[in-house]
Amino acid sequence: MLSTIAIPRPGADEHLPYYGKYIAQVPGDDVLPTLVSHIEDWHPALRRLTEAQALHRYAAGKWSVKEVLGHLCDGERVFTYRALRFARADATPLAGFDENAWVPNSGADRRPIAGLADELRALRVATAALFRSFDGEMLARRGEANGATISVRALAWICAGHAIHHQTLLRERYGLGG
Repeated sequence: MLSTIAIPRPGADEHLPYYGKYIAQVPGDDVLPTLVSHIEDWHPALRRLTEAQALHRYAAGKWSVKEVLGHLCDGERVFTYRALRFARADATPLAGFDENAWVPNSGADRRPIAGLADELRALRVATAALFRSFDGEMLARRGEANGATISVRALAWICAGHAIHHQTLLRERYGLGG
């Protein structure tokens, strides 16, 4: 059975200042409810997009909606991989990733929007299950990623906040609901 331990907001010393913008997007004092509900609330709207809507770019050189979803999938995988390694007390420093190099190589625009939406939902279900499996000691552990120290707990909040950040951009810059 999965734990129901709360995952409180991380301290400023648990992550780079850059990640504060994502963490600030998450409401409340426990990230787990947002990890579970956010994608469930957003998923139906993503699946209703037409292929033409999903290929939309709000400006030249910007990612398509599909590429944004592919980026969210990539980011969720990277952040949860880091969390798993650090929760298991693996002290190996982990490299960063360059999303601007990854996105053009993802092939997201060639994939059906429903498949991308379903993949993101499946990843979020797995993300919530992973973070529920950690106890307080595991959540407090830290490791090095991209040359900086970060806690497992901060990675949970970053996963949630990163998705909320991009959902907001999709609504404001792409004119999408949800």
